[in-house]
This record gives sequence, structure tokens and C-alpha cells, in this order.
Amino acid sequence: MAGLSDDLSAYVAEALYDDLPPATVTAAKQVLLDGLGVMLGASGMAPEVLPFVKLAAGDGPCTILGNGLRASAPMAALANGAMAHALDYEDAFDLAPIHPNASLLPALIALAQAEGGVDGRRFLTALAVGCDIGCRLALALRQRMEVGGWYPPPILAGMGAVAGAAHLLGLNAGQVRDAFSLMLCQNVMPGEIKHSQGTVIRAVREAFPAQAAVLSALLVRGGVAGFEQPIEGRHGFYALYAGGAFDESVLREGLGRRFWIEALTFKRWPSCRGTHGAVEMALAMGVKAQDIAQVEVGVDAIQTMLCDPLPRKRAPQTAIDAKFSIPFTLALALVRGRVGLDDFDAASLADPAVLDMAGRITPVLDKAAAWQGAGGWLRVTLRDGQVLEAAQADALGCPARPLGAQALRAKFADCAARAALPPADAPALAAAILSLEQCGDVGALF
Repeated sequence: MAGLSDDLSAYVAEALYDDLPPATVTAAKQVLLDGLGVMLGASGMAPEVLPFVKLAAGDGPCTILGNGLRASAPMAALANGAMAHALDYEDAFDLAPIHPNASLLPALIALAQAEGGVDGRRFLTALAVGCDIGCRLALALRQRMEVGGWYPPPILAGMGAVAGAAHLLGLNAGQVRDAFSLMLCQNVMPGEIKHSQGTVIRAVREAFPAQAAVLSALLVRGGVAGFEQPIEGRHGFYALYAGGAFDESVLREGLGRRFWIEALTFKRWPSCRGTHGAVEMALAMGVKAQDIAQVEVGVDAIQTMLCDPLPRKRAPQTAIDAKFSIPFTLALALVRGRVGLDDFDAASLADPAVLDMAGRITPVLDKAAAWQGAGGWLRVTLRDGQVLEAAQADALGCPARPLGAQALRAKFADCAARAALPPADAPALAAAILSLEQCGDVGALF
């Protein structure tokens, strides 16, 4: 009898473009536009990616985005994967602990270029299926992966990335199962990534699963066999990462009919999604920084990681730590009236006005919170004693409050203009991506 791994693998192998709902196709094109822009921006703005670019550069059929350099498919996936999260500006899935496309997109772009002749319909199907697998694996968790000391986002995204890579290469169901197996042999990310103050691994983390996904799919096509039950096996994915606690029905419900890529959030601000509620409320208040005496910000259990330890989060030492800080991003919004790509450089991290404001911000754990990391409340006490309050259940960019097509195009143009080697015609590139189903060779487009 076919098991869970067999059924998921068959779904990945047999998915057809003609079976994708129109909303799924639209969402996939938006994911590509947004993710490509973020990677291009990181190529010119994130020094953390440079070691990956230098290591990857060489001969090969693939492009290291924004640099004009070439590489093999695994090495291009490594370099572009490092860029995918470096600005912390890529899409998110608010319902579970995953950024499903940060390693998937670099893997698919590399393989599309290496293979040649991959049309837009094939690419979009691989993207929709890979994203869906990653989201389903995340939603099915019934024990937090952090319990075992893991850091879930890149691990979960890596499983979706290998699913998308396997589909793009045309692997059959048995080979897809093997690809899951080989991914499982490489796919790790320790929770220590959250606690070490000086590291930038959190910024470039998606490099590793992106490369592993490409390697896994290519090795399977070359004849390497995997396990019979990489997902549900006694020492498979859920046993390793969640103590065996998962809900199989979540993985199966609506499989092939409902695609979770339609439920993503596109970020308005380049920082952790958990900071966005506070940022949005602060910007809407429009209060002058010099009038503020103190600030309290309500956080839920998920957002505590963005506030702890408080002294470090009030004065982060690296850009990525600043982006994972509610006190710092909130201080930026209150002092500068914005939180943008240019607000996390060395000068911003040392800005006395921002640091002073961050020192006056106190997080308050709200045990009754129901906003799941994407909202919060704000209480601002002014020097004259007046108290301003606001609450936000779900920050801008979520499916219920989308950015909209015009804002996504503007975000792409802003990011692309910051590439080490900006595209010659960013509007034309955006238009091509948003009509990708008509493209005969996606690899050539990049």
C-alpha cells in the first residue's frame, strides 16, 4: 500500500499546469517577481553574501543574480540562496514557521538555466507545487521544531525546494521520494542561529537548503536511491524534527486542489514579519519622536524572540539582528518615520536618536494574544502625559490586506535598482515575469 511519502511524491511528480487554479498561477508569478527583486537588491546591498558569490563564481550555465557572474547549478543556487533572505524582505507564510520560497526560487532558477528550454508553465507549476509542499509540512507540525533545538524556516523550506526541483527536472514519483530522502541527509539548521550575537548566518541561511535541493534532485536523476519513507518513517522527517508529532490529514487535505501559495504575505518593510504590526501602528500614529516619553508594545509568544535578550535587541550589532528586533525597528519608525532598505546600515545601527528611542521601548507579553506573530498593540506615553494607543490584528501585506499589484511592481523596481549590476530594463523584466506562462525559456530570461 502507498504511504504518505508515496502519495506526496506522486502529487509532486504528476502535477500539471492546466490543473492550477488561476489564482495559484497569479500568486506564483507574484512570488517570482517579489523574490527576484529581493535577490537582486541583496546582490548590491548585503555584504554578507559576498563570500558565497566569490566561492560560487566560475564556469557554468547559470547566473549569479545581479553580478553578471556564472556558476554551476548547485553553486548558483548557493549564491542566490544567500541573497534570498539577506534583506529579510521575501514573502512569508503567516500560518506556520516558514518562508517557503526563499530556497525554492534560487533552486528553480538555477535548474531552469542549467537545463535550458524550461518554459514558463513548467516553471510556475514547479514553484506552486514546491511552495505547497513546504507549507503543508509546516502546517502539519504538532510539536514545535524548536523543542528539539532546530530552527524551522530553512529546514521546512528546503523540503519544498527539493519538491520543486524534482518536478522541474521531470522526476517520477519514486525519484521524488528519493529526492526527499537525499534532502533529509543534508537539511539541518540549529537553533543556535538565534542566540549568537555576532553571526550573520541567519541572513544567508537559505543558501544551504537551496544548494542541497539542487544536489538532491540531480543526484537522484543520476541514479542515487533514497528511503522508502522519508517523511513519515520511524526516523524520517517528522520523527527527527518534531518527535513524530504531526497531523497527516493536514498534508492530504485538498492536495492538488488547494495551493497554499495563494495564502502568502508580501512584505511592506524589510524586516522580520513579526515586527510589522508595531511598525505599521507607529507610522500611522505620526507622533513626533521628541514628544515621546516611553513606549510599550504588546507581543505574543512568537514575537518574544524579537525582544529577547532586551539589551541586545535595543542595540543590535548586525543588520540581520536589527531586522529581528521589535525595539529597533519600532524605534526606526518612530524616529525616522520609515523603515526602509537604507535604514539598517552601520550608521543606522549606531544612530544615537534611534538607540535612545529603542531604550525607551518595553515589550509586554500578552498571554491572551491571538494575532500569531503578525500583529500587536502599542501604547505611547507622551511627555505631556497623554497616552496614545493602537491595536493591529494583522499587519499590511497579508492575504486579507494585500499590498496590491502596483506596490509589488514598485517594490521590485526599488530592489532591482540596488543590484550590483541592475537590470537594463526593470519594467520590461517585471512585465515578462508577470506574463511568464507565455515565456518559452525561463532560464534565458534571467
